[in-house]
Amino acid sequence: MAEPAPEDRGLRTRAAPQDASGLQDSLFSSESDNSLYFTYSGPSNTLEVQGLSYQVDVASQVPWFEQLAQFKMPWASHKDSCELGIQNLSFKVRSGQMLAIIGSSGCGRASLLDVITGRGHGGRIKSGQIWINGRPSTPQLVRKSVAHVRQHDQLLPNLTVRETLAFVAQLRLPRTFSQAQRDKRVDDVIAELRLRQCANTRVGNTYVRGVSGGERRRVSIGVQLLWNPGILILDEPTSGLDSFTAHNLVKTLSRLAKGNRLVLISLHQPRSDIFRLFDLVLLMASGIPIYLGAAQHMVQYFTALGHPCPRYSNPADFYVDLTSIDRQSREREVATREKAQSLAALFQENVRGFDDFCGERRPGSRAPTLVPRAWTSHVTPTTSRRPPSCPARAAVYHADPASDCQRLSRPTNPPHPGAEACLMSLVIGFLYYGHGAIRLSFMDTAALLFMIGALIPFNVVLDVIAKCHSERAMLYYELEDGLYTAGPYFFAKILGELPEHCAYILIYGMPTYWLANLRPGPEPFLLHFLLVWLVVFCCRLMALCAAALLPTFHMSSFFGNALYNSFYLTGGFMISLSNLWTVPAWISNVSFLRWCFEGLMQIHFKGQTYHLVVGNLTLPIPGDKILSSMHLNSYPLYAIYFILIGISGGFVALYYVSLKFIKQKSSQDW
Repeated sequence: MAEPAPEDRGLRTRAAPQDASGLQDSLFSSESDNSLYFTYSGPSNTLEVQGLSYQVDVASQVPWFEQLAQFKMPWASHKDSCELGIQNLSFKVRSGQMLAIIGSSGCGRASLLDVITGRGHGGRIKSGQIWINGRPSTPQLVRKSVAHVRQHDQLLPNLTVRETLAFVAQLRLPRTFSQAQRDKRVDDVIAELRLRQCANTRVGNTYVRGVSGGERRRVSIGVQLLWNPGILILDEPTSGLDSFTAHNLVKTLSRLAKGNRLVLISLHQPRSDIFRLFDLVLLMASGIPIYLGAAQHMVQYFTALGHPCPRYSNPADFYVDLTSIDRQSREREVATREKAQSLAALFQENVRGFDDFCGERRPGSRAPTLVPRAWTSHVTPTTSRRPPSCPARAAVYHADPASDCQRLSRPTNPPHPGAEACLMSLVIGFLYYGHGAIRLSFMDTAALLFMIGALIPFNVVLDVIAKCHSERAMLYYELEDGLYTAGPYFFAKILGELPEHCAYILIYGMPTYWLANLRPGPEPFLLHFLLVWLVVFCCRLMALCAAALLPTFHMSSFFGNALYNSFYLTGGFMISLSNLWTVPAWISNVSFLRWCFEGLMQIHFKGQTYHLVVGNLTLPIPGDKILSSMHLNSYPLYAIYFILIGISGGFVALYYVSLKFIKQKSSQDW
């Protein structure tokens, strides 16, 4: 049977009837209507967890560099650090339902979301299985069916809300979508999330003023909602929001669930009006399920067990406190743990004989004691998505305003490298300016050429490493979500910055060249420009490798500075190449600063005559003699260009391998 075209998927508009609580809706909604602008019209989805027990390796959660700082081997096994994060958990959720996972800190909420989304780093499933739409969960199935909204917003601060969604639409929607369909999808998501009043406002972040925290969280949801997933999972979506904004956000999620989606959220202790919006509630304590059923019957269930909720109290607060483990003393910890385990045992007894905790009974079993699940919607099947090709993603990644220049505009970053290049070029140029027709001595000229090839690239190292680490968290999330692969990002990073790189070299090279009255003529200038272009490009690639290889900014900057200084000291100016012992001599062979200095010396000295003044004597010295005495004529000029190209190729390969095989975690993701 032929499947519907992907562009027909999931776009239908219907007006929801106005309920009696119109006043409350006007208070807790950013817009007055409750219409569903963007519903899911694919097949009904199910998420089933069967007998899940998950073991967490606490030691693996500590970054390897911190383990080394504590004189521990990161690769050594730590069997004593393993503990059960989830124990014997089973449930089934369907489309049209919103399940809230609540509990105190350490109850297993994060572990459960990690397992469902396939991001359980540092843990393993001891028993049980997860099923999505009747099939065992796999990374490919999760990526196709599940959208994961993380706790921390990772958005481009300088783009507006509409530009952010349009950028993601270009990368994520199938290639069969026309531009009009992409724009329509963006408009529908903006309307559904009630973002029309701020659609043209910058997203912002801690450093850039933009939309409010609740609106920014809606934009994060919209980024995932663009490809119209059937299952939406959110980790602490109300974290950091005030109570009114949190209620408004959860109300939006409830409306999304009514649009035939399966919504799963984790919360700490929601307030009472948020609690009433849930369809199902899973209450956990130390990885053990205490209750799973309809939110409206939770109080009734615990009252029957002898734990009634006091009047005017929030049920979520009361029962989370009831099941929390008090670790203030050993006695209280044992007592509260025994109480939680007894409640868990009673719950297991109540749900015995059911296929899931929500009330589906096995044949021949007794009547359910929990509330049946909500309605399930059945609609037309969906089709597989064909994302844009790798070259198309790379082109979109850099052609969009979300290029690296606009990704990073933090006030804490150093000034733009172009301004630094212009300033340093003028400073160096004016230092050597004023000699007129008198040529500089060969020692002054050699010092100038070494500074040209070694001074400004150092600023490039710091700027590139800072830029890469400021976008590392976003890169990690987008790679995990499959928004693009390492290839498009790699090509966009290497090729997309070439125009800026060329402008940088022109700004840096031209003032110094003419102010210092270096060798005139177009040919020497072009050769000079190309050599400086190559050495700064090598330096940029080295910084990219350092940023991708190491997990923190401080480690990357230390490694980049150490590597640069080793190249600097073995560049042939600080100490003669013939006087280097074995190890520095090896380093000098891969030092792009050495090859740049040697090439610049050949351009400006070869075939020239310099005059050495000794007292009243002026001695003419051929430039070739100077090169020979400094051992800077071991290779012809054309070979130096090829050597620099080879060094650049090595850094390019290392950078791609680092992006491909090293997880680009930021410090907050460890």
